Amino acid sequence: MPSQSGVFVLQNDGSLVAMQPTQFAAEVDFQELLSKFPELLVGDQIDPGSPRRFVLVKQEQAIGHDTDVPRWSVDHLFLDQDGIPTLVEVKRKSDTRLRREVVGQMLDYASNCQTSWTAETMRASLEETCESAGTSYDDVITTLLDPTTSLDPVALAEAFWTNVKTNLQAGKVRMLFVADEIPTELRRIVEFLNEQMDPAEILAIELRQFTGQGLRTIVPMIFGQTQEATTKKKFPPGARWTEEHFLAKIDATFSEPQATVARAVLDWMKETNLPLVWGTGRENGSVYPLLKPQGVSINPAYLSTDGKIWLQLGTMQNRPVFGDLTVRRELLDRFGRVAGSGLKEQDLERTPGLSFAVIAADPEGLSKVIAAFNWLLDRVKQAN
Repeated sequence: MPSQSGVFVLQNDGSLVAMQPTQFAAEVDFQELLSKFPELLVGDQIDPGSPRRFVLVKQEQAIGHDTDVPRWSVDHLFLDQDGIPTLVEVKRKSDTRLRREVVGQMLDYASNCQTSWTAETMRASLEETCESAGTSYDDVITTLLDPTTSLDPVALAEAFWTNVKTNLQAGKVRMLFVADEIPTELRRIVEFLNEQMDPAEILAIELRQFTGQGLRTIVPMIFGQTQEATTKKKFPPGARWTEEHFLAKIDATFSEPQATVARAVLDWMKETNLPLVWGTGRENGSVYPLLKPQGVSINPAYLSTDGKIWLQLGTMQNRPVFGDLTVRRELLDRFGRVAGSGLKEQDLERTPGLSFAVIAADPEGLSKVIAAFNWLLDRVKQAN
């Protein structure tokens, strides 16, 4: 978009308002806008397949270096729904540091936040931010994660903060430069770095302001998402997952207790001596044992790198063994014995998920899940 091009607003009365590019009065304008409207980070452009939702953890979040004494502060710290820390540095185009200097500054922040922050300190910062804004922490978390979910909100929140801890330890952070104009030099640097970085991500967002006749419009544009970077951060389409790749993602994504759950379920599948079917998902891997009661392949439950065991109850209605509603209900009940599972009668017609976090939170959760899988396998064997 040319730097001097305008934006036109067609009003309800049929008149056309020419909106002209206008500079922000001060850097604080940016900061206030982003604090109030995280939507300006255009999460749908960052990840069109799974639009990012953001919550402000804190403005001017302190970062230490080697010691507990703060040395820097990042303009904004956000978290998205997957618990990925998102560092935002704001600069106006008139700031001469909006070139290579700001990149070094951001890399300093990202490399030191792993030792300076913890999930607990970020949670405390978010609670303080909510209190200052007069909003409910619980409501903010529920809205960020999934306001329509049927899962226990407490267990869901705990799983979220576990993900935050895991992402921080793995260096899975997102760095965003926000300016009213992103210089060509910065675009090239961001594109280059984003192609090299994995699992970290670095992008630039241009927020251009247009005003006219009392109206104000903000037009966001994102830079840094080259085809090479997008492809590199995703599993090749059509490629079948392997045990090595599957476990590598599990270990890099989840806490040790949650990874232990996934590994134990996979071990159970291997101990059945049945062929394992590995998925071809681009974002997440899946695996399940090949069950063929009466010669018909079925997949009532599978393990996924998205952090859940999925029960395909709704697809079993006309299949051997689990076509019987009573048997499906028993299967649901056995997995539902895990404390906080959130599984309910309506799930018999759906594909509910049971998260690793919920299983790990129940001291007997893993044994209950393995028992449910054993019962499932016994029912299939009885049908043959």
